[in-house]
Amino acid sequence: MKSADRQTRSYLMDLFAEHGFNPRTDLGQNFLIDLNIIDFIVDEAELTSNDVVLEVGAGTGGMTSFLAQTAAAVISVELDTNMHMLASQIAEPYENVTLLHCDALKNKNHFNPVVLEAVERELAVDPNRRLKLVANLPYSIATPVISNLVATDLDWNRMVVTIQYELGERMRARPSTSHYGSLSVWLQSQCRVKLLKKLGPTVFWPRPQVNSAIMKITPNRGAAAQIADRRFFQDYIRRLFHQRRKLLRSVLVGMYRKQLAKSEIDELLNSMDFGGNARAEELSVETHVDLANQLHARIHEEIKA
Repeated sequence: MKSADRQTRSYLMDLFAEHGFNPRTDLGQNFLIDLNIIDFIVDEAELTSNDVVLEVGAGTGGMTSFLAQTAAAVISVELDTNMHMLASQIAEPYENVTLLHCDALKNKNHFNPVVLEAVERELAVDPNRRLKLVANLPYSIATPVISNLVATDLDWNRMVVTIQYELGERMRARPSTSHYGSLSVWLQSQCRVKLLKKLGPTVFWPRPQVNSAIMKITPNRGAAAQIADRRFFQDYIRRLFHQRRKLLRSVLVGMYRKQLAKSEIDELLNSMDFGGNARAEELSVETHVDLANQLHARIHEEIKA
């Protein structure tokens, strides 16, 4: 690896001083300065010449150059003008890097179409190409970036990302724990989620106030195939977990009052042997998938009738 690509703390401090600006805390600009950690992330990504890498949060391009040396193509996204300029200088020697100066998200539920178009264009070059998300994700957008990629129809292969440690705990949380929620169910219903490494603040500059984690997320095609309608399921868990501690029956009656009578909700819950005190936060991922599928089927029966 060329020394210019090795962005240590001193290198970054000198770089920022030279250009006369500072990292922006409002954009979650905390740069990885532990070179072993960057190597670890790239190794876990298992990049090949068939891979298209999406990197959200290019920063100064410290990871971008690592990715470009192996992947077929890198789509790197950076919102901040100063960071985009610095990343452009690092990425210039690599013809396989597309550096986008934009927000990765259109809104919290959708990717920016510009990003999706760039990814789809690279994937279309060769049917053997695979999409991987490899990034030091800004804390503020980590959840929508990950959950929205799962929600797309893109045939993604792997995510290896640094995120806030607490978010990693939410992703892999089990039922009846404090971190278990809609994100846990959404990801685990379609993916295998693994915490690879916990990171302290010292591996970043500037240092964040919290711990971080490197997460690996891979598709679980068999589990995902059990979901009858992914849009319905995503809406179901989002709305249900807004009132996670309320009794399941009362929440479902309110959610589907326009589509199903209370008696139909009761009949469904009784058929699944739910007790009267069941709550969303207590149900397994598999149970949520089953319940959502049955609700979806009953609602569509009502529509047809």
